[in-house]
Amino acid sequence: MTYQFSFPCTALPAALRGGVLALGLMAAVGRAFAATGEAAAADTAGAPAWKFSGFGTLGAVYASVRDADFSSTVLRANGAGRSEAWSPDVDSRLGAQLDLSLGRWSGVLQVVSEQNMEGNYRPRVEWANAKYQATPDLALRVGRIALPVFLAADYRKVGYTMAWVRPPVEVYGGLPISSSDGIDATWRWGKGDTRHATQAFIGRTDTRLFGDRRVEAHGIAGLSHSIERGALSARVSALTAHLTTGLAADVFAGMRAFGPQGVALAERYAIEHKRVSMVSAGFSYDPGQWFLNAEAGHAQTHSLLGRTTTMYAGGGYRFASLTPYLGFAKVRAHGATRDPGLALAGLPARARATAAALNAGLNAYLATIPIQTTLSTGLRWDLATGAALKVQYDRLRPTDGSRGTLINTPSSFRSGETVHVASVALDFVF
Repeated sequence: MTYQFSFPCTALPAALRGGVLALGLMAAVGRAFAATGEAAAADTAGAPAWKFSGFGTLGAVYASVRDADFSSTVLRANGAGRSEAWSPDVDSRLGAQLDLSLGRWSGVLQVVSEQNMEGNYRPRVEWANAKYQATPDLALRVGRIALPVFLAADYRKVGYTMAWVRPPVEVYGGLPISSSDGIDATWRWGKGDTRHATQAFIGRTDTRLFGDRRVEAHGIAGLSHSIERGALSARVSALTAHLTTGLAADVFAGMRAFGPQGVALAERYAIEHKRVSMVSAGFSYDPGQWFLNAEAGHAQTHSLLGRTTTMYAGGGYRFASLTPYLGFAKVRAHGATRDPGLALAGLPARARATAAALNAGLNAYLATIPIQTTLSTGLRWDLATGAALKVQYDRLRPTDGSRGTLINTPSSFRSGETVHVASVALDFVF
């Protein structure tokens, strides 16, 4: 199976340079379209080349917590802990990919089956796009495309490509949506031994969560710039969008009934056409015998989802087919994780009880803004070509009233307690 690897960048000034590069990129797009009309017939000459491949993970996860579930993403119905001590649903997935190449044209269709918020494994189209290689350095795509944000953007679903069992939840949980429907342009260029790739993208996404609840992001626009030089790979990315979801819609509808103060609270926290912005930067250094990765990101949502900063660092050493590794991850919030909500003084008894319930509902949602640290260690064994067995231990601790990245927490959940997680996973590609 063929994978495209791209890694984040180390310094924010590269983002500024990337903005200048994007102007040149867009100009190159226009020139490319103008110059390629006459060559269209030649571009599609010859027989198409097809390729089928796939990937998957068979996993089992144990969590010591009994009043919450550990999960790899909030887009799961359950996980390990409260629902069941050992869960196969945290990491298990199966993916299939079909690639087509025809001259300058190519296409890809990737379908992934993993647990969703309704508790089933209904397959979802992860990628479905057509690519045109306008020049040796410029590629254009249209369709469903991976969002080029964070270090493992292009392969976050393929466990075999990573040393650890899963991408750090603190970082990748900040952007559970991994693809969008739109267009992108990638301009590849080089200077000396350094290779650059500047990618500009626009799009939208509409994802069903459960029942009639959806998450919609429109006006997605961003820029990503990656660098490769010897054993070093780096990327910096920036993204903005307008987000809408039905999360806590019943709470905010109730608050609006309490007049101006309720309307103000709903306007502040409701996720209705709220602007979301994210930036990330990171690097990977892999000379062969050992490797080191680090990444940081910042998200501002202007809503119930809060404002957070995330980071992780990890590394490992290869002993033949065995790779022990260590990692540390952290996410912290910069905004409110609690709010006094509606003023109760002076309200009639029945209205006061309703307002108190709405305030409790609001704070239950604010507690989902993650504040957490995780220390991880594990071992990867490449037992055969295209197959790797991994075991991993995570010690995570949500703090400051937050539930961290845990899901399915009841009102009695106590923040600040350490959660121990043990994972075993068999990753494979074919």
